[in-house]
Amino acid sequence: MKPTIRQRNQYRFIFPIQTRWADNDLYGHVNNVTYYSYFDTAANALLIQKAGFNIHHSPIIGLVVSSSCNFMQELSYPEIIEVGIAIQKIGNSSLSYDLAIFKQGQNHAAAQGNFVHVFVEREHKKSTPIPPEMRDALKHYLINLSNDE
Repeated sequence: MKPTIRQRNQYRFIFPIQTRWADNDLYGHVNNVTYYSYFDTAANALLIQKAGFNIHHSPIIGLVVSSSCNFMQELSYPEIIEVGIAIQKIGNSSLSYDLAIFKQGQNHAAAQGNFVHVFVEREHKKSTPIPPEMRDALKHYLINLSNDE
């Protein structure tokens, strides 16, 4: 069953990414594993830019424990893409994201997926609650898109 194609206006945070020469595979389009890199880059940009998350010195880190992607349209180098990010759920120690990749200037998603970060102590990798200040900053991006599918 195909998911409902997301629209750009469903996302409150849009992060631009320039595709790279190395992103293309032998078939001349962005390789499927690279989409996950785009998701990871955009999710971390949201944390850094909007929640003040310090990836180098924070006592906690976010580990990806789950991800998925549906592909609707090919991407290829050279393109600037834009990744839309919404947070589906803020758990005690986890963030569930809904993400969509848009070709620049297009309103419908070329790809869309889900991504889950679980926050752990940097040193011992033990699950830890999301700090209140991070939780408060991210509430603005909490959107329920699951009813569209």
